[in-house]
Amino acid sequence: MAACSSIQEVSSGKPLFMAVYVTVFVGILFSTLFIVSSLYSSSNGDSNKSLYFVGSWLSPSSSHPRSQVNVTVFHNQSSSANNSTNAAGENFLSRAIWDLPSPDSTIPDLASFKLTREMVGYRAKDNVIIVTFGNYAFMDFILNWVRHLTDLNVFNLLVGAMDTKLLMGLYWKGVPVFDMGSNMNTIDVGWGSPTFHKMGREKVFLINALLPFGYELLVCDTDMVWLKNPLPYLARFPEADLFTSSDQVIPTVTDDSLEVWQQVSGAYNIGIFHWRPTDSSKKLAKEWKELLIANEKLWDQSGFNDLVHRVLGPSVEGENGLVFAYDGSLKLAILAASIFCSGHTYFVQSMYQQLRLEPYAVHTTFQYAGTEGKRHRLREAMLFHDEPSYYDSPGGFLSFKPNIPKALLLDGAHTLESHFSLVNYQLKQIRTALAIASLVNRTLVMPPIWCRLDRMWFGHPGIMEGTLTRQPFLCPMDHVFEVNIMLRDQSFEEFGPTIDFREYSFLQNPRLPKQVKESFLEVQLCEQKLPKCHATNRTERQGFIKLPKHSTQEMIIQLFSMHKDVRVIEFSSMMDVFGGFDNAVAETRFRNRVQGYVGIWCCVMNKDPGHIFYDMYWDEKPDWKPVPGLRS
Repeated sequence: MAACSSIQEVSSGKPLFMAVYVTVFVGILFSTLFIVSSLYSSSNGDSNKSLYFVGSWLSPSSSHPRSQVNVTVFHNQSSSANNSTNAAGENFLSRAIWDLPSPDSTIPDLASFKLTREMVGYRAKDNVIIVTFGNYAFMDFILNWVRHLTDLNVFNLLVGAMDTKLLMGLYWKGVPVFDMGSNMNTIDVGWGSPTFHKMGREKVFLINALLPFGYELLVCDTDMVWLKNPLPYLARFPEADLFTSSDQVIPTVTDDSLEVWQQVSGAYNIGIFHWRPTDSSKKLAKEWKELLIANEKLWDQSGFNDLVHRVLGPSVEGENGLVFAYDGSLKLAILAASIFCSGHTYFVQSMYQQLRLEPYAVHTTFQYAGTEGKRHRLREAMLFHDEPSYYDSPGGFLSFKPNIPKALLLDGAHTLESHFSLVNYQLKQIRTALAIASLVNRTLVMPPIWCRLDRMWFGHPGIMEGTLTRQPFLCPMDHVFEVNIMLRDQSFEEFGPTIDFREYSFLQNPRLPKQVKESFLEVQLCEQKLPKCHATNRTERQGFIKLPKHSTQEMIIQLFSMHKDVRVIEFSSMMDVFGGFDNAVAETRFRNRVQGYVGIWCCVMNKDPGHIFYDMYWDEKPDWKPVPGLRS
């Protein structure tokens, strides 16, 4: 109204100033409309704006009343590549995930990949950004992580690249990526190594860089996958400053509640955690960073646990499981391990199945055989997106139906002796299958492996008390086999030909192409003395052929050569199939290779050493027994 009365005044008495006043009024009007429009667009993820906004604004889309967005006014000046408002720069920030850049285009200047508030703003939704990071060695894990989220229609994500090779690789794959400036090696650094610890510290620096932007931050390791959109779940607890996963293996709740914090004995695991940009969480992040800088040997997760446990309790009144922690003001939520699963609660206990719950995530902890073991576990659960070539090996596939007597699987007490009797019976069949696969250059589809006893890295009574682990249980392959060694390049002169393999669920994977599924042949064993028992290129009936038991190397090779175009050949049994190698050198090489394939069971309580070695050739040693520390 004041602006209108001013116009009336000048129209009656001061016509010379009319044009000036009108111009100022129109400018104010249009400026106001533009700012309001910009704010509205920003809160809805409009990626076509390149302005920042002034002041401390309460984000209208925030799910937390204290989530503030503090911004400074300036045009897009975060890097030399952004000094001009060219369309390529805009597309780089706002391009849809999996929308590939034009193949004849050039990658933007690397400086434009610097993490900025603007970049996060382009990707955030409802004031939340989901972030992971890694180096080039984990590119397939990162692509898998992104794929699972986008399959859930979750797109508010960013990936931090610790090396230029990963950054460029993700850019050309259509994945939103930023440069962490870490100059990390591109190789797998190995769990527990100094470089591994450096990677962990980068996470802490990243959290401290992101929290001041004012967005809620869901930070995840690359070796986990999302199975269900977690954001509605997190929004159920608007007062929480921080959510953390844990290594808890004993359930404290049987529904989708938060863990009962008083009963959580496992460490808080920082592979999955969600930060809200509150004063308490920022204070924790800052002190965590300072703690790690002051002590180069301190593990990031240990430092986090030390700080959060400095004060723990009491419960936040009326807030369904939240607890005061750290400085007594931070409100902490511990995600239930039954639905935000660890490698144990998901792959071993199948806790979510037993409690009839829907899991949100699985993190490949509690596993063995390094990164290769993690990848294989996800493949066993059909949770890993491999390249199409993985599903159609050039030489075809070999599989078999395992035979396990009921007595070995179910009868008697669950002891060291009964466990090793069960596993050894399976090892003998797998050894035979590996030998045949090596002779005919086919990829072996491993069978499921059954165990009676769990595996840990410390002494335990076979199954950890209080867990939901059933006996017997389908154990991950890395409980018995050294998956990383099986995948290692080894000299032909010493170890013979490489034997490729796939996970037990491979042939049930919906990603298996039609031409593989429909090219199938079953081999049925028969007694050599029977008149019609001989290898032939003709099937007895549709999809079946016969093979004499105890076949020689030559007979095996002849059979497969007659059916080399068949993609999947499955044996009805692997018992008494193979009569042995014809060539002593080939046999020695094979033995050298497969003897390193099996690992250890761990561990007998109150024994040092307490681990027991598996032996691929246990059956050649009549007195073989599971003796701790003794390699036969």
